[in-house]
Amino acid sequence: MGIGDDSFLVEVIENKVVQAEEPWVDQWLTFTNFDLLVPPFDIGSIFFYKNPSHDQNFPTIVNTLKASLSRALALYPPLAGEIEWNEAAGENQIHCNNRGVQFIEAVAEVDLKELNLYKPDECIEGKLMPKKLQHGVLGIQVTKLKCDGLVIGVMVDHRVVDGYSANMFISTWADMTRSKTPSMIPSFGRSHLKPRSPTSYSPLIDNVFATFLPPPSHPDNDLTREDDEYRLVNRVYYIEGEALNKLQLLANEGGYRRSKLVAFTSFLWKSVSLSMENSGKQNGLCNVIIAVDGRRRLSEDEDEEKQKLMASHFGNVLSMPYGSKTPQELKEMSLSDIATEVQEFLKPATTKEHFLDIIDWVEDQKPQPLISKALLGEEITSFTVSAGQRFETMDAIDFGWGKVTFGSCHVPSSRKDCFLMTMGSPKNNEDWVVYMHLPLKHTIFIEEHASQVFKPLDADYIQI
Repeated sequence: MGIGDDSFLVEVIENKVVQAEEPWVDQWLTFTNFDLLVPPFDIGSIFFYKNPSHDQNFPTIVNTLKASLSRALALYPPLAGEIEWNEAAGENQIHCNNRGVQFIEAVAEVDLKELNLYKPDECIEGKLMPKKLQHGVLGIQVTKLKCDGLVIGVMVDHRVVDGYSANMFISTWADMTRSKTPSMIPSFGRSHLKPRSPTSYSPLIDNVFATFLPPPSHPDNDLTREDDEYRLVNRVYYIEGEALNKLQLLANEGGYRRSKLVAFTSFLWKSVSLSMENSGKQNGLCNVIIAVDGRRRLSEDEDEEKQKLMASHFGNVLSMPYGSKTPQELKEMSLSDIATEVQEFLKPATTKEHFLDIIDWVEDQKPQPLISKALLGEEITSFTVSAGQRFETMDAIDFGWGKVTFGSCHVPSSRKDCFLMTMGSPKNNEDWVVYMHLPLKHTIFIEEHASQVFKPLDADYIQI
């Protein structure tokens, strides 16, 4: 069986289910209030290795990965289960029933250096990555390339994990492949994320999340020419450290001290808004969301046990604060002024009290569906920025073949929300790699007007 288009063909050798090794216990796991804030969509991670064989043939490598995956799933029972309706509880829960994980073994007739990593829709989507999950909450594909390179694609249901948790699992799988004790054992406890009694929260939470009714879907054949210009595409860029330093200097004008993430977010916010104005959407709103992890915040001033529980918590622990401006407003602001706006909406969401408030607020909204408020409304363009530099994709995802040649997140093209992730560079510690899931119109504008910052990722940059 083959998948792919004319650029290269991927042959599926085997598609089977890998289950957790025994013993395992059939159990139900409730969603936390943070999990309930996540829409039902998938998110992936993908890792490229230049030449991992070390005299091992591909079937031996695959069998080793399956065996270690089975052991890793025993530590992560939710990933070997599925989301089902629990009649006794009257709600959807994670059924840890060891249904298993879809595991695809494939061969691709292409060299690593020939892959157009700048446009992952062409070389990853539907080829080197499992398609939309049809089985359980986790899918994995291992693909051998013509040059003997290897690609490992991991797709997971976002309702079960955030980026931190996905990285925790993949790192554990890699450790166990090398017969190494995992550096962290996951925690699935729920008691440390329970609401207070009585619930209590600041009205500011209403500025971050909201209840909503999903809009009716539109069939693809109703797309107009303008819709095609605004179809969401995936792109990968690298940003040189010198360019990041320049953005940070501009954001720090006036004696401020802003992080590179705040400076980058401010620059991108203005770039997207200028693209909106260029497209005749100057009367709309441009919203930027920054994903904030609450693990460290929720363990502030807590004992060592609580700190360990939060550091190892498996699931979602995110807030989504955002800023909202018109393109005209952002056009007239300096990068330093925009950075001030970013700091102002970000600061309230970096406290322990904020995350405790989220838990209580969600409790009072049940069972209504919830969403980031930035995604609601007419004539808006919203995008989320997630910082992935602290994830260990480049150094810790070692299956026994050494450092990853290149690693990235991957968002299915079917996802309708705009998303960006900043990641560490495989080349040096000063550069960034940025994954973008944005409308085509905006990516074209950014490439034309911000080429000094955003440089398309290519084989030369990652030295393959």
